[in-house]
Amino acid sequence: MGKLVRDRIPEIIRAFVEEPVVRELDGEHFRTALQAKLVEEAEEARSSDDAHLLEELADVYEVVIATLELNGWTETDLTATAARKADERGGFRARIWLE
Repeated sequence: MGKLVRDRIPEIIRAFVEEPVVRELDGEHFRTALQAKLVEEAEEARSSDDAHLLEELADVYEVVIATLELNGWTETDLTATAARKADERGGFRARIWLE
């Protein structure tokens, strides 16, 4: 079973091990793979210790950026949408837990 990997991973594998078997995904397969990768990276961030959390969040961020690009959106679109939602519903800074 394969998985979506960062662009330079095949190059790194070649330098240290052997020739990897890779293929480029088309739009819908890429979309599905990005969705799965987002869940994978979010779970890794969730289970990470403090020393590795920033690295894991960076992985989540890269998947988000790729998803934005695939959909024709920009980081500005994302931050504007986040700001609008924060204005309408608030953020998470108050640490409110609803029972």
